[in-house]
Amino acid sequence: MAVEDVRNYFDGFGIADRLIEFEVSSATVELAAQALNCAPERIAKTLSFNLKKAQRTILIVAAGDAKIDNPKFKQAFSERALMLKAEEVEEKIGHPVGGVCPFAIKEDVAVYLDESLKRFDTVFPACGGPKSAIELTIPELEQYAQSTQWVDVCKGWE
Repeated sequence: MAVEDVRNYFDGFGIADRLIEFEVSSATVELAAQALNCAPERIAKTLSFNLKKAQRTILIVAAGDAKIDNPKFKQAFSERALMLKAEEVEEKIGHPVGGVCPFAIKEDVAVYLDESLKRFDTVFPACGGPKSAIELTIPELEQYAQSTQWVDVCKGWE
């Protein structure tokens, strides 16, 4: 189970006890915000994309109120944004839709953090399942997500 993979991953950093599991779904930004009783923008949503030219899969972690800006995405990655199909997500990332996160993922997946997250002290990414989350500071998110780099590929949050 993906949540257990993430728990084991966090155990290696000594923070597995911080993983939160809910009785209710946290599979969308709105549901996660309700479950956590926080503002939706503090949910760190993880979006998965195929880069056809580069022949690789990437994750972009962004604030809950941010939306992908296609021109910015194309400028950053030299191709248009092409999200993974729902049926591809678990196979390519290692987590099901609703629980996608940048932790305990397949080795060949690169993680990028969007600038929209930098306005918060802490954010809440999912943890491998549709009823899970963890609260992390931005430096912790950088560390545990093993992020490749920061990007500015979103709009609607400014």
